[in-house]
Amino acid sequence: MQTNDRQIAELMADIDNGKIQLPDFQRGWVWEDNRIQALIASITSNFPVGAAMFLEYGNENVRFKYRVIEGAPAHGNPPSELILDGQQRLTSMYSALFNTAPVHTRTDKNKEIYRYYYIDIEKALNSDYDRVDAIFSVPESRIVTSNFGRNIELDLSDQTKEFEKKMFPLNIILNFTKVQNWQNQYYAYYNYNPETIKEFTAFNTNIIMRTMQYKIPVILLGKETPKEAVCQVFENVNTGGVSLTVFELVTAIFAMDDFELRKDWENRRQKFFMGDLLSVITSTDFLVACTLLSTYKKGGTVSCKKKDVLNLSLSDYKKYANILSNGFVEAEKMLQEERIFSNRDLPYSTQLIPLAVICTLLNEGNRIKVTNIKNKIKQWYWCGVFGELYGSANETRYVNDVVGVMEWVRNETTVPKTVQEAYFNPTRLITLQSRQSAAYKGIIALILKNHCKDFISGREMDFTAYKSENIDIHHIFSKDYCEKCNYSRKKWNSVINKTPITYSTNREIGGAAPSKYLEKIEKKGQVDAATLNEYLKSHCINADSCRNDNFDEHIVYRAKMILDSIENAIGKAIPGRESEDVVNLFGKKLS
Repeated sequence: MQTNDRQIAELMADIDNGKIQLPDFQRGWVWEDNRIQALIASITSNFPVGAAMFLEYGNENVRFKYRVIEGAPAHGNPPSELILDGQQRLTSMYSALFNTAPVHTRTDKNKEIYRYYYIDIEKALNSDYDRVDAIFSVPESRIVTSNFGRNIELDLSDQTKEFEKKMFPLNIILNFTKVQNWQNQYYAYYNYNPETIKEFTAFNTNIIMRTMQYKIPVILLGKETPKEAVCQVFENVNTGGVSLTVFELVTAIFAMDDFELRKDWENRRQKFFMGDLLSVITSTDFLVACTLLSTYKKGGTVSCKKKDVLNLSLSDYKKYANILSNGFVEAEKMLQEERIFSNRDLPYSTQLIPLAVICTLLNEGNRIKVTNIKNKIKQWYWCGVFGELYGSANETRYVNDVVGVMEWVRNETTVPKTVQEAYFNPTRLITLQSRQSAAYKGIIALILKNHCKDFISGREMDFTAYKSENIDIHHIFSKDYCEKCNYSRKKWNSVINKTPITYSTNREIGGAAPSKYLEKIEKKGQVDAATLNEYLKSHCINADSCRNDNFDEHIVYRAKMILDSIENAIGKAIPGRESEDVVNLFGKKLS
C-alpha cells in the first residue's frame, strides 16, 4: 500500500483518458447540487476534502469488470487504477471542474437536474463573503429565471455575458490553455482596464492557480491485494456510499465472463424466494450457501468464508445454483412442517443456510423423504435453536453442521457438534420475554406443532389458519389481571404465560381473569366446558389452574410441559429441572 498526494488536474485528466475507472460493483451515485457547491468551495479555498483510495489494476487476482466515471468518454481501454473509495467526490470534481458537459445532479428533494457551475470573481476575492456564497449553479441554458420563467435573474448564455457579470466558468479551471483564452478575451472585453487586470490577477493567483495545484491524498493498493482484502477495505471506508457486499464483488468478477449475476439472482429470487420464510435470504446468503455446497461436493476442505465465496467459480455457480434453489424450497417446507410459517417467527435466518445445503444434498436420491433422516435434520435444527447456537453468521458452524449432519445420516454414532453442544437451562424460560429471542420463537412453534386449537372455533392453527386468522402471541393470564393481582412481571410476561391465539379470541379474553373469560366463552354458547378444556390442553395449559385462577400452579405446569416439548425436539434430557435455582424461581421442581 502506498500513500501520496496527487494534483487534482492530473487525477481529472487520468479519469478523462480512462486510466482511472470504477470497478463494476461501484453503482452510480449522484451528489446533490448543494453538496457539489460545498465541495467546490472547499477545493477553491484549499481546504482538505478527504483521501481517495485506488486499487492498482492489471492482475488476474483483481479481475473485475470496470467502467468509466459518469460523464467520462469511453475509450475502451483497460484502466491502470480502480477507484475503491472517493467515487462521489471524484465524480463531482470531474463533472464540475473538468468536463464541458452539464453536471448531472439533483435537488435536495431528489429531482434530477443538470447544472453548470460558476464562481463570482468579486465575491471570491471579498473576505466578507463565505466562499460557498461565491459559487453559483445555473441550468443547462445558463439562464436563471424566476416567476415561472418570466423574469431573468442571471444570464450567462454566452461568453460576453460571463464577462459582464464577472462569472468565471468552473469547468475550465483545471485547463491552463482554456483559462488563458478566457482571460485574454476577458481583458479585451474590459479594454484592458488596469483595475480589471489587477482584480483578475489576484483571482488567478489566489483561486485558479491554487485550485490547479490542489492535491488530494491517494492511498494506492497494489495489484497483488487479495479480493477479500479489497472487500474488507471497501466495507471499512465506504460508510457514506452504497455499501459493498460480497455479492457486488462476485457480480463484477462474473461480469468479466459476460454473466449477469444480479439479473440471475433477481430472476431466481422471483421464482424461489418470494415466500414469507425465504424472503429473508439475501443474494450474499445464497452465494455463501452455494460455496458451502460446491466445496462439500468437491470432497476436499469444506469452507464458506469470505475468501472462499470470492473464489467461487462461475462454472460451479452455474452447476449448483438450481439444485440449491430447490434445496431452499425443501428447507422452507420442512420449517412449515415444524410450524414455522413466517420470517417474523423464524428463530434464526442464518440457520437456513446450512439447512438448505443439507436439504440439497439429501434431495439426491430422494433421501430427504426418508422419515428417520428427516427426523435427524429436525433434531439438529432444534438443537441449534434451543442451544441458541446460531446467534451470528458463523461460517465455521455452517461447515461443521453440514459435514456433521451428512456423516450422521451415514453413521448413527457420529453426532453433529451442534447436537452435542445444545443445552437449555430451565431457568431460561423466565428470561424469554419477547419474540426477539430464537428460543422464544422456537417454543411458540412447538406449541403450534402440538396441534393447538383456537379457544373459540376449535380450529387447528395450521398454515392456512395462521395466515388467514390473524394469529398472534398473547398472554394467557392477561397483563391487566396480572398487574392488578401484583404477580411477578418476569413470570407473567415470559413465554410460559403466552400462547398463539386469534385476534377475535384475544378480544374475548380482554383483561379478565381466566375463570371469567372461559366462563364468558362458554355462556355465549360457543363451546362446552369439556371441549374447551381440550382446546386449552392443546396449548399445554392446565385447565384447572385457569378455572381456579391459580397463577403459580399455571406457571409451574406449563413450564414442565414446555420443557418436555423441548426435550422431545432436541432428542435429549434437559438437566437441572430439579436444581436449587429452579426451586427458588418456580417454588417447585420442574421434573
